[in-house]
Amino acid sequence: MKDIETLEDITFLVNQFYKKAIIDPTIPHFFTDVVQLNFEKHIPNISSFWESILVKKATYSGNPMLKHLELNALSPLTKAHFDRWLFLWKDTIEHYFSGELANEAINRAQQIGQLMQFKIAKHS
Repeated sequence: MKDIETLEDITFLVNQFYKKAIIDPTIPHFFTDVVQLNFEKHIPNISSFWESILVKKATYSGNPMLKHLELNALSPLTKAHFDRWLFLWKDTIEHYFSGELANEAINRAQQIGQLMQFKIAKHS
């Protein structure tokens, strides 16, 4: 398997992740009911976020923490939700990629999830 190398790889990963997430029994309501996510806009945006982290191209502008605080106000995000998101993210990465950046994508997702849970608990 190849490592994550390009924006195209990241966009593929994000698309594959959301294919799983929107049919998952635990978390799809956040994307389909709570915010009714526009995937045509969201996929390039979240891909840009991960491109900034993984391949160090500063293409993302936004505040994911604020977005998740707003989401939590609409429908509480629990540890179980974060755990499921991370499971699906890791599973998707490990299915398609292996290598340094694939591992980094998993590690950074864990760190981001922990930080978001901490900040959400602090603001609740």
